[in-house]
Amino acid sequence: MKKPSILKGAERQGSEMTLADHLRELRYRLLVCMGAVVILMIPAWFLYPTLLSVLNKPYCDALIKIQETGKCEFLATNLLDTFGLRLKVAGYGGAFLAMPIILWQVWRFIAPGLYKKERRYALGFTISSMFLFSLGAFIAYVTLNQATQFLVSVAGAQIDVRSGPTEFVKLAMFMMLAFGVGFLFPIVLVVLMMMGVVTPKKLGQWRRQIIMIIVIVAAVITPSGDPISLAALSIPMYIFFEISLIIGRVFNRRKGRTGRDEDDDEDDG
Repeated sequence: MKKPSILKGAERQGSEMTLADHLRELRYRLLVCMGAVVILMIPAWFLYPTLLSVLNKPYCDALIKIQETGKCEFLATNLLDTFGLRLKVAGYGGAFLAMPIILWQVWRFIAPGLYKKERRYALGFTISSMFLFSLGAFIAYVTLNQATQFLVSVAGAQIDVRSGPTEFVKLAMFMMLAFGVGFLFPIVLVVLMMMGVVTPKKLGQWRRQIIMIIVIVAAVITPSGDPISLAALSIPMYIFFEISLIIGRVFNRRKGRTGRDEDDDEDDG
């Protein structure tokens, strides 16, 4: 006798959890993520001079190249801004250092909604997510130099551009965070296809709409608003979208073969 299709293989753990269980699980995962960020803020606090130098390098390079001043100076108009700046850099640094833990907790939260055979991809999910997030942050950092040159040149030669360190650090970190999250787009699509929420065929039919959504989202989440950053984020996101469709099709074919093999074994039994 064949089992119902929903019970093929191993059952999903998530089907046995109530809404209260899911909320408790979410609270626990959030507390773990917050604790990791707070703990890792400590080394980031002591690495502040190095982190600040790295974050502000695109601004200094652009200012020296455009205005040919030969020097790079920031202007702090409030004495209390210096402490707040160091705290923000430590917070951003702690969040980046804790990203592997955060991504692992995200996977642990969604894993109960998957079958046991699908949950074996946990390590690959975490590693690929960390790689894509780091790649996005790196591209944002590289792009930030060109974006800053564009923004400084737009101001005109009559304006002597002087940014406060807090403002530029915030811009740099938001850019890196936006690109990092944007580069996780294919991971989200693959997980949704694994869970059966969407199919590669349906996503392929929505290609034009998704391209438009990618451009709009990229324009919204890039704080600089310049065309260079927009292109640097939206083009890779579209490429990742096409790659995720290929991965989804391969996964569905493999899943279909596995399901047929299980049916044949049950019929033979």
